[in-house]
Amino acid sequence: MAIGGNGKKVAMVIAKNFEDSEAIDPKNYLEGVGAEVTTIGIERGTVEGKKGGTLAVDATFGDVSPDEFDLLVIPGGGAPENLRIHPPAVEFTRSFVESGKPVGSICHGPQLLISAKVLGGRTLTAVNKIADDVVNAGATYVDEPLVVDGNLITSRVPADLPVFNEALAKALVGEAVTA
Repeated sequence: MAIGGNGKKVAMVIAKNFEDSEAIDPKNYLEGVGAEVTTIGIERGTVEGKKGGTLAVDATFGDVSPDEFDLLVIPGGGAPENLRIHPPAVEFTRSFVESGKPVGSICHGPQLLISAKVLGGRTLTAVNKIADDVVNAGATYVDEPLVVDGNLITSRVPADLPVFNEALAKALVGEAVTA
């Protein structure tokens, strides 16, 4: 892909039990196009994914502001469930969505968006296990590999990562992203 993300900064929010491929693959992909990815967590240290992969937390929510980043990525797995009960993570997410900058969310990622109360009137996808939660939060759920609604870019499962990663890279450089 010829997309250049040089100088662009990506915030990736992680917590224990993240879905390994849904965090590591987008991180590697975005770094591969020249973006700088900062992993943000509840506390510094190494966080382990569901399948044993690990990522180092570069910063805590108290260390950073949404203003410092061009894109937010919310991987799935158990991480969103752990983040949604941490008020600084919820506020960071709410502020980022409200900023109008692109936000990518995959699998269980919308759980954090639900707690941030930013899904009213939006259309998105997620793993089908949380479809009812998405609808109860005031959004329209669709079962598609990629759904783009304004600044919100969503996918369902690891099999959707190729289109999800490409959409994130395009959004990072301001290209129009369509599903």
